[in-house]
Amino acid sequence: MADRYILVDKRDNVAVVTLNRPEILNAWHAPMRSQLVDALVELEADKSVRAIVLTGAGERAFCAGQDLNEAKTFDGDTGSAWIAEWEILYGAIRSLSKPLIAALNGVAAGSAFQVALLCDFRIGHSGVRMGQPEINSGIASVTGPWIMREILGLARTTDLTLSGRLMNAEECHSIGIINQIVPAETVLEAALSLARELGSKPPVAMRLDKQWLREMTEAGFRECLDAAVRIHREAYASGETAQMMEKFLAERASRKA
Repeated sequence: MADRYILVDKRDNVAVVTLNRPEILNAWHAPMRSQLVDALVELEADKSVRAIVLTGAGERAFCAGQDLNEAKTFDGDTGSAWIAEWEILYGAIRSLSKPLIAALNGVAAGSAFQVALLCDFRIGHSGVRMGQPEINSGIASVTGPWIMREILGLARTTDLTLSGRLMNAEECHSIGIINQIVPAETVLEAALSLARELGSKPPVAMRLDKQWLREMTEAGFRECLDAAVRIHREAYASGETAQMMEKFLAERASRKA
């Protein structure tokens, strides 16, 4: 079906969730985010599922992040409402009691980089690139820097936020945000193997460990969301964000022509 932006495939006690908009590098919009939340909530409640693998359709991208064709229409009010959608999605990921592994089949940029970092493990191939390029299309970064700082520290967070550069797989592996680099054709199988291993761990201990990891960062997460509403309201109200996204999309279209 054309509106199935999220696919779920259960393989014994592991569920594979696929971001399914390959024609635009799996970039997400509101319906896709909503479907992903629904899938995660259902899998959390499914006692037969012990671990989850998240991946992207196609061979080019895990996810390119926000669909700019949606975001270019935002103003101050819709920009802050947009953060409420991310609060629901990030909350659903953070509340999972089951291990979540990202099978990185290509680029993970912007909010997709953030989602990958919120996963418990990440497996990719040598062609994977990850980073926070939002500044290049005029989007202020708030949740991204908070998530990066928790995992990478302030110096690298500043680098990635202000430069908008993408790291290659080797750099990602060297700083611990890709746990394994495997051949491209084996990324999903390697992720499934790890998911099966983690899914065999004692479930109560797994749930409590994940709960405590969430609790340790919950206050900062809530502070980050409050800041995101305030900052995105100002950013989108300024008009600069929409102008930069229009320019970015026009340049991308001209390169394809």
